[in-house]
Amino acid sequence: MNQLTFLGTGDAMGVPRVYCDCEVCTEARITGENRRKRSSVLIHEGGDVRDRQEDAMFMIDCGPDWRSQMEDQGMRMVHTLLITHAHFDHIGGLPEWADACRWLGVKGSLYAPREVIVTIQGQFPWLARHMDFLETDNGIELGGWKVRSWKVCHGHNGFSYAYRLDHEGYAWAYCSDAIDLKQNEKELLHGLDLLVLGTSFVHELAEFSTRSVYDMQEAQELLRELKPGHTFFTHMSHDVDVRQSYDLDQGITVARTGMTVKLG
Repeated sequence: MNQLTFLGTGDAMGVPRVYCDCEVCTEARITGENRRKRSSVLIHEGGDVRDRQEDAMFMIDCGPDWRSQMEDQGMRMVHTLLITHAHFDHIGGLPEWADACRWLGVKGSLYAPREVIVTIQGQFPWLARHMDFLETDNGIELGGWKVRSWKVCHGHNGFSYAYRLDHEGYAWAYCSDAIDLKQNEKELLHGLDLLVLGTSFVHELAEFSTRSVYDMQEAQELLRELKPGHTFFTHMSHDVDVRQSYDLDQGITVARTGMTVKLG
């Protein structure tokens, strides 16, 4: 059975924020329950990830914490990536991944929508020497999963992409960076057994036009419409204290780094 492991559950800045002495950042430094690297997940077969077959393992997003996330898992390489969008907190680890490909003499496989690939290639034109760029726009199959990608509103930050993955009657989706989804953007989020959804704040007070990710209150309204079997909140800022319950609706879990969830 496939599993999903949360390699990171933080927002673009991670937790603790280097300049901040708030209660959450202070706790993250001292005991580490709130310590959060940039959001990423690993999809793999059950058991120890170090013993899994490469063709059944892939990662979603490759932020600047990629190297330390791999070390946390005792892993030396992952050959396949799915990328949601070309913001630094989601692609900042690509040069290190490319270096791993170079030293190990392998060519990685980077999957993303065409316009995301174009942006990545513009920022890192030398990456193509170490990886193949493969488009997801027309759907792909990866590790036995049927994978579909579509553009979602990322608010003030433009756009991101979400992924829906289906296999043998089980469906789940990864939507880490989105806000104010329109009906057409929600279509593939219906009928899910599991949803991974970004929620940067418990309740964000910034002016709406300046925002880029759902807060937990808005996310719960969305979930009451979508009705997934279970939801995990990720992409959390230092506003979120994982030691608190926040009286969330049933079927919602605040994800923690290292947490593993069965997909099926």
